[in-house]
Amino acid sequence: MSKPKPVRRLVTMDDERGTSRTVEDGPAPDVRTDPARPGFSSTLIWATDRSPARIANRLPAIGDTMAPPPGGSLCRIVALPPDRGRSFIMQKTCTLDFCIVLEGAVTLILDTEEVQLSAGDVVVQRGTRHSWSNRSDRICILAISSHDATEAAHA
Repeated sequence: MSKPKPVRRLVTMDDERGTSRTVEDGPAPDVRTDPARPGFSSTLIWATDRSPARIANRLPAIGDTMAPPPGGSLCRIVALPPDRGRSFIMQKTCTLDFCIVLEGAVTLILDTEEVQLSAGDVVVQRGTRHSWSNRSDRICILAISSHDATEAAHA
């Protein structure tokens, strides 16, 4: 597999006169890969360290994590290569995630079912056990917006 295609990130802000402008335009600098999964990449687009978010011209320090910081959020673009018989690992995070399939196809694996998804489909992932499986022969690109969450007490 080749290197992941760079994700262009455009960051805007208002200047001291209140006029909107671009302050960054180029490849997102935080790209994570996994040597055990050629073709996999996770590109951090932006993160917040609280809600409501502060409008600032910098990315807050969130540490070396793939999950949002407490009270915060993050947006990533994830490239999932074909599984080619690879086993999957179920995960559970305490986050509310909006997952948009941008390109390709992927299977969302839940405890009780598997759901086929394709470009344009959106998953609202509400802290459930899940995994992703790309059973196609081409890369799948997902946009994932993750938000720190708490579990509601069961009545």
